[in-house]
Amino acid sequence: MCGIVGIVAREPVNQALYDALTVLQHRGQDAAGIMTEDRGRLCVRKSNGLVRDVFQQRHMLRLKGHVGIGHVRYPTAGCTSSSEAQPFYVNSPFGICLGHNGNLTNAAELADLLVREDRRHLNTGSDSEVLLNVFAHELGALSNGRFRVDDIFDAVEAVHRRCRGGYAVVAMIVGHGIVAFRDPHGIRPAVIGVRETADGVEHMIASESVALDAVGFELVRDIRPGECVFIDHDGRLYSRETHTAQGYSPCMFEFVYFARPDSIIDNISVYKARLRMGEALADRILRELPEHDVDVVIPIPDTSRTSALQVAHRLGVKYREGFIKNRYIGRTFIMPGQALRRKSVRRKLNPIDLEFRGKNVLLVDDSIVRGTTSQQIIEMAREAGARKVYFASAAPPVRYPNVYGIDMPAASELVANGRTEEEVGRIIGADWMIYQELDALIHAVRHDHAAIEDFDTSCFSGRYVTGDVTADYLAELESQRSEAARRAHKRAPDEPPDDETDAFAVAR
Repeated sequence: MCGIVGIVAREPVNQALYDALTVLQHRGQDAAGIMTEDRGRLCVRKSNGLVRDVFQQRHMLRLKGHVGIGHVRYPTAGCTSSSEAQPFYVNSPFGICLGHNGNLTNAAELADLLVREDRRHLNTGSDSEVLLNVFAHELGALSNGRFRVDDIFDAVEAVHRRCRGGYAVVAMIVGHGIVAFRDPHGIRPAVIGVRETADGVEHMIASESVALDAVGFELVRDIRPGECVFIDHDGRLYSRETHTAQGYSPCMFEFVYFARPDSIIDNISVYKARLRMGEALADRILRELPEHDVDVVIPIPDTSRTSALQVAHRLGVKYREGFIKNRYIGRTFIMPGQALRRKSVRRKLNPIDLEFRGKNVLLVDDSIVRGTTSQQIIEMAREAGARKVYFASAAPPVRYPNVYGIDMPAASELVANGRTEEEVGRIIGADWMIYQELDALIHAVRHDHAAIEDFDTSCFSGRYVTGDVTADYLAELESQRSEAARRAHKRAPDEPPDDETDAFAVAR
């Protein structure tokens, strides 16, 4: 998962891009990058690390210009080298920079065609660089050296025909403006914001509406599935919905886990969706255990708090904060090794013994992926004196790989894969456990004012909305992204120091 942002403003955008990326940090903690344009000159800073570590004052001063894009990343596969930090850049046609959130399911096939037939050169194994070169090739073939907005739309339509998977893209065409588009199913999110100033209108593109809020932009709407938006240097916005749109199927896991609760995505409040998830989960608990003996509901911080609060209210029991979180530890399921994940859980969470001692505790989490964290949290609850530990997941069992940009790909590593609820409960050590039902989750997230036709629920249902995911593809993906593959794939020892990722290129 990654976060993207692009701004066309009347004033320098470096600080606004930095602030937006900081707010989107939850979407990627591996690398960060910003590219701006200053009168035809490209300014860039990107490297591994958190936003606050990548950008120092000296870097910010160099990021001049009123137009720019930014990106935060964590990798779903492959190298974590700073050479794969985004945005990427190609100099022809016009000079194009691109940041991408998602995953192309046919990246290997496209890379081969780009090199063999399109005569493009690829520097990395990133599918984002593949997507950039597909767009650049198509735009170059259409433009014939002249810049026309319709050519951008036609090029993006060609990208949709060639590229499969889930993706949201922001790109800067040097000297002209910013392009943004979303895959034909709308799997990955992207929103448009606007701000009126004395000098004219300013526009912003971001993965989540919360980034707009942080820098004073007003949410206008979501970019629609298959739609392309272009914003020129004068603040004029052009858009076209392509003929390749194939429905409206956003990723369900955005609402379950990834998006911030204060975001609005696809006209759905993430916070309200999680409240409804909690209500639906409590209803199932009451059906399964109408005479429950739960004394207290305790959330696993932070994402499950909203749902857990509603569970407690519906069950008529106390809601308590039983775990204190160290906010300086990253997400455990993103971490590269199982041993490192095990060590990090106890560094990340510390129980408040008074909330557990002698009580029957219902722990509520947003989801269960590998089960490692859940198992250790249950152990911690018992060590803190809990009499019984029940466990509830606000999401259904995660049984299948996600291929559209979320790092949970190896089916063999998913604790619910091929197992029943009872078997998962025994593995994680719960006295009793319960999952959300998929139909209930869909009903909780969807509402009457959202134009959602379907959701991508592939990690729960095994149904992939793009229709191109085969058993062979999943097997190959698992071999690339298993724990063994991750351990074998280490950062290159001769990687350049951070400052070598600063660059200034004349783009025209």
